[in-house]
Amino acid sequence: MDWHTWHRAYDTPDSYLSRRLALVRARVAEALDDAPDGPLRAVSVCAGQGRDLIGVLAGHPRRDDVRARLVELDERNVAHARRAAAEAGLDRVEVVAGDASATDAYAGTAPADLVLLCGVLGNLTDADARRALDHCALLCRPGGVLVWTRTRHHDTGVCGWLEERGFVPLWVSGPEVPYGVGAHRYAGPGGPWPAGRRMFTFVGYDALHGRPGPPPHP
Repeated sequence: MDWHTWHRAYDTPDSYLSRRLALVRARVAEALDDAPDGPLRAVSVCAGQGRDLIGVLAGHPRRDDVRARLVELDERNVAHARRAAAEAGLDRVEVVAGDASATDAYAGTAPADLVLLCGVLGNLTDADARRALDHCALLCRPGGVLVWTRTRHHDTGVCGWLEERGFVPLWVSGPEVPYGVGAHRYAGPGGPWPAGRRMFTFVGYDALHGRPGPPPHP
């Protein structure tokens, strides 16, 4: 799948992706509003073009408190995110071209106050989604917030998986919308960030569900 072309749907204001993005941005803004005073860390896994985190930080009063690392494999999306961060004057936002499934990509930044796992879970098998959430319990500092997405999350049990790992729900979209967006606060003990691990294998929504072309969104 061409993940750079896939992002073009964001340019249509009423598209599936744009409507979901609005919900994600609202959760990110709320997490920043509620965060403790002082420096904050944020990470975005499979960050794409960074439209969620960069889009909020650009106009948020806590923007200068946040040191963020966005990890994305597609070099074209990386270039787009770097331009967006530079145009917004976000010099504390680092966009890394690399494998977002590798724990080493987050060394020095994890654990974080805010973790974005958007557009990831729907591209994983259920077993790997649970493994990714295992790592989110280390990627989030105790008290930190995880913002996530997954279509049909009510059917697949994402909220239950999170609660099993010490996450407390703050907000979750209902079945009236065709995209799952949630924010959970990590209430567990945390632990050291592991080196040299692979958190998941990114399969792709099309491969998982046998669709020949780009999906509306995972």
